[in-house]
Amino acid sequence: MHILLTSAASPLAQQLAEQWQSTHTLRLTERKMMKSEHEFVLSDLGHDASTNLLVRGMDAIVHVDEALPGMDTGEQIDQSTRCTYNLLMAAASEGVQRVVYLSSLELMAAYEGYLYDTRWRPQPTTQPPSLTKYLAESTCKEFAREGKVAVSVLRLAGETPVEVITAAITEALSGDHPVWHIAHIEETP
Repeated sequence: MHILLTSAASPLAQQLAEQWQSTHTLRLTERKMMKSEHEFVLSDLGHDASTNLLVRGMDAIVHVDEALPGMDTGEQIDQSTRCTYNLLMAAASEGVQRVVYLSSLELMAAYEGYLYDTRWRPQPTTQPPSLTKYLAESTCKEFAREGKVAVSVLRLAGETPVEVITAAITEALSGDHPVWHIAHIEETP
């Protein structure tokens, strides 16, 4: 499978690339230049042809959506809204089959002590990363509802081991899911 990984400089994207290097063809992208053993494309995920070229030929996109060090709140919101929108527009235009958005179970922190599930409404705080993850999820949801691209949102708990995350992403990519799918991923392996 040809997979595009965003936020390539993030520790999670690096771990996922290491997990998949022998089983998938990877393309990594980031908003700043970096070295990588894999194909790397510098991209600000703008609303232009370069983002279409970035996603062209990909079977799936795993959108890690992590802020670069030093980004202020406005830049983080911009990355998680406008850039996610641009990425999804390009994915829809280029026929990408599925996007997996990695979110956070922090969105459900207000329900601590309850046995909540994916049908419960998220309660984000007003600060990143909770707010930015919620806004990006909302962007993804609209694309899925309009049938432009299938999206799976994986809300990750705390320090979820990379093996658990990898298994959840693999299931999201290979499972028979509707065009809009949310799963809560717990920390336990």
